Amino acid sequence: MRFSPRWFYLVAPGLGALAGLLYGSLFAVGPLLGSAIRGAIIGTPILLYERGLLWRQMRERVRQLATPLFLLATVALYIALIVAGNAVASTVLNRLFRFMYSERNAMLMTESGLLYGLAISVLVVFVFRVRDLIGPGVFANLLIGRYHRPISEERIFLFLDVTGSTRFADRHGDRAAQAYLGQVFNALALPVSRFRGSIDDYIGDMALVTWTIERGTRDAACLRCVFAFAEQLAAEADAWTKRFGQVPEFRAALHCGSVVTAEIGLERHKIAYFGDVVNTTARLESLSKSLGVHVLVSADLLDRIGPLPPDLVAEDLGSHTLRGREQPLAVAAIRKLN
Repeated sequence: MRFSPRWFYLVAPGLGALAGLLYGSLFAVGPLLGSAIRGAIIGTPILLYERGLLWRQMRERVRQLATPLFLLATVALYIALIVAGNAVASTVLNRLFRFMYSERNAMLMTESGLLYGLAISVLVVFVFRVRDLIGPGVFANLLIGRYHRPISEERIFLFLDVTGSTRFADRHGDRAAQAYLGQVFNALALPVSRFRGSIDDYIGDMALVTWTIERGTRDAACLRCVFAFAEQLAAEADAWTKRFGQVPEFRAALHCGSVVTAEIGLERHKIAYFGDVVNTTARLESLSKSLGVHVLVSADLLDRIGPLPPDLVAEDLGSHTLRGREQPLAVAAIRKLN
């Protein structure tokens, strides 16, 4: 389940209160109401931080660290938030509810309370790190077993190819190219999350992004995601030029259709898509290169989206025969009006 930022400001205190109630029930440390209030005050900033609603830039820098450093930095931050949150909660409980006979006594954290907070923190860090490694959408679907049995569904596929990466590697070497592509894909994560998509795979210098048909067509979210990414790169052009000597460019191809989605693998689980739609989208990405088009979309997807938002314009490029497909496919180039 994904909560919008507005709703998560209400959800976070509720989740924190539940953790507090669990602690109060396990250790019988006083009124459950006090445990719930303490849990809400301590847990809210931690959950908002992990949701990217608090200290976003610091969170992004921490997420880019190697896993051991990520764990140490995140647990250290959690400890600081637990201690600070406990002090705030104790003050509130003492002054407003008189649960403790003195404010100083209220601020003392018991050994069980600290260990419980650390255990919950480590669990949250581990869960979110695994989610980051395999992707939020994939993680949630694997967790609930949605695709344990194959499911036929309609999805939108975006193949986004970072152009010029081979030339960049020739000039600067493979290590620099890896850092360059890593930063590009890091930058892609924000618009994809904003427009409710899922980065399902990286293939060399290409990212595979998918949407359910409902999410991707609503207000042309799949197309808006592409142009939001382009705008983000343009806005950060100086930083890209300073670090890498160039601003990333890309080509994007989008298509939709019916696929069979299934969880595969035994030692390493993965959600995979089976159907002609994936191959067709890959062929469209190659076609976009030969046509010199930055954003190429199939007519099938445009029909599903319906009228485009006023700032997006589609230019009909006719029908083209794609390798491995008998019937020609009508395509269009998408531009954003300034």
